[in-house]
Amino acid sequence: MNSFKLCTLALLLQCAGLSQAAAPQNTDKQAQASLGSAAAPGLDLSNFDPSVRVQDDLFRATNGGWLKRAQIPASKGSHGSFEMLRDESDAHVRAIVERLAAKPQQEGSNEQKIGSFYASFMDTAAIDQAGLKALQPQLQAIAAIADRQQLAAWLGRQQGVLDTPVNLYVAPDAKEPLVNRVRAIQGGLGLPERDYFVNRSDKRMAKARADYLHYLSTLARLSGEAKPAEAAKRVLALEHKIAELHWDAVANRDVQKTFNPMTPAELAAQAPGFDWASYFAAAQLSKIDKLSVTQPSAAIGIAKLFADAPLEDWKLYAKLHTLNANAKVLPKAFREASFAFHGKAMRGTKTALPRWQEGTAEVNEALGEAIGKLYVAEHFTPAHKARMQGLVANLMAAFGESIQGLSWMSPATQKAAQEKLSKYTVKIGYPDKWRDYSALQVKSGDALGNRQRAVQFAWAREVAKAGQPVDRSEWGMTPQTVNAYYDETVNEIVFPAAILQPPFFDLNADDAVNYGGIGAVIGHEISHGFDDQGAQYDGDGMLRNWWSEADAKAFSELGARLAAQFDGYQALPGKNVNGKLTLGENIADLSGLQIAHKAYQRSLGGKPAPVQAGYTGEQRFFLGFGQIWRTKVREQQMLQQLTADPHSPGEFRANGGVVNHDAFHQAFGTKPGDKLFKPSGERIRIW
Repeated sequence: MNSFKLCTLALLLQCAGLSQAAAPQNTDKQAQASLGSAAAPGLDLSNFDPSVRVQDDLFRATNGGWLKRAQIPASKGSHGSFEMLRDESDAHVRAIVERLAAKPQQEGSNEQKIGSFYASFMDTAAIDQAGLKALQPQLQAIAAIADRQQLAAWLGRQQGVLDTPVNLYVAPDAKEPLVNRVRAIQGGLGLPERDYFVNRSDKRMAKARADYLHYLSTLARLSGEAKPAEAAKRVLALEHKIAELHWDAVANRDVQKTFNPMTPAELAAQAPGFDWASYFAAAQLSKIDKLSVTQPSAAIGIAKLFADAPLEDWKLYAKLHTLNANAKVLPKAFREASFAFHGKAMRGTKTALPRWQEGTAEVNEALGEAIGKLYVAEHFTPAHKARMQGLVANLMAAFGESIQGLSWMSPATQKAAQEKLSKYTVKIGYPDKWRDYSALQVKSGDALGNRQRAVQFAWAREVAKAGQPVDRSEWGMTPQTVNAYYDETVNEIVFPAAILQPPFFDLNADDAVNYGGIGAVIGHEISHGFDDQGAQYDGDGMLRNWWSEADAKAFSELGARLAAQFDGYQALPGKNVNGKLTLGENIADLSGLQIAHKAYQRSLGGKPAPVQAGYTGEQRFFLGFGQIWRTKVREQQMLQQLTADPHSPGEFRANGGVVNHDAFHQAFGTKPGDKLFKPSGERIRIW
């Protein structure tokens, strides 16, 4: 699943720099004055920076005023359009859950479960008083592990609960997309990605390792380990060995190399040293006939490590990871230690998130669609959905026209691409069928137990899907999630209700701004079906080649050029964007912007767009695009993004797409010497 993330989504106008062709009605002074006076519905003119020419830097031209004024909140690793909208969604959810928690609800109802879950999480006094008592059964189970078979069974029981060295999940089979099958994927690291362990030259990563070692030592001390520093070193050393076996983030994007179907018996034969039968049985998956192992060499190496590493090291690993996973519902000292590492050290935050906001995240995770149903009733109108349906239809038509006009693709491959596009499913706002939470038990005053039962409930739901037909009505996000996604295994694009708000989508904005905002988001998700990995799936979600050899080669060459472009962007001193890691998202950004612009032109019906605040419709389109990427990021969080996230930083998503867009250069009259100017023959045009 490709997510259109906000911190990494996980998307100008300096009027003094406009050519006369771009804004013939205005002199430079008149244009600058318009920033604070004239109306341009949907454009946040107060946040523009008149000192920056849009031809040099779209991102700062549209967001520079805000960048100068805004401070990243003390509890945040980043701040911007996405984060502010997420805060708004969290506030709406808070109002719902606090209303339900404030008075008794019918026992067993979704309302009771939501209210009780949230209230229990918020009762830190009770959590502090309980100490580690509620977690003792889990800690005792770890202490009682006497051999490797019991270790394998324990890890099997943690599926859906902890991030373990080998994780299981259920998804449509890449070759049989109508059937759900189990997939096994590498995991188990307490730092964001393998590079944090194996990169010995980056001082920032060395500091992260030191901070992680201190955190592990704190968890060991708080839980009563006699030699906490030694315990932490043993666990860190074990995780370093796991990290060395992991595939890197670029390799993990390759959908061909990561599809490796086999039977459980074949996995056991290829990866000896680990009791796979006990592991699958404990995970309630003993009856599966086959699965796909995402990183076979990692699974083989990790199995050997299970056999070779001291059992006591594995038990320490299990104990400290269990404490870490549950820290938010453990006593104050654990919560503070968790923030010191996950917040202050890894994201650069100064204070923890407000407890209520952590609570909304917890209850959303546990009962997301139950809350979503209430959220939609209060915050998503039929008018929003109808307007979005029209936008999506226009974007889909524009994409079809674009395919037909491609100069680098043969007619036969174009026909196959059109067939895939015709099979897209579009989901807007909220699911037609809401999830059933009747089997989930929530108890008042039992924060840890509620969390454990919620993850067990979710895992049981996953287990029940294994080997069964795919339910294509299912959603991968809740309506209150500020995000969007494309899922190649079911060939669908999904837009939750919460993202359909300003600055992405505004019922009161003119079409130019909406097409530059939510239109580019829609185009981005459509384009994921045709990025370097999504394009390897057909319209039914099957992983198969529908390309001619020559067309595939041409597409690959275009992708290589785009990767090289983004390789040249430096986001931190000595740390550039990884063009190969971010290629799929960069293709989707570039193509989505192209398609959104074509759809905007279609929406005009051949009539000229009115000039507003001195800006033509074409200019407002790109300004609307630029402002959705408004963001500031702390260095620690940026390091995580550059290392593990397939999305480029917002600055480069704004500027990196428009340099290749002919209409941008025409709208703003760019010329040699402008920082965003790119000769026509060098512009990358994919879809």
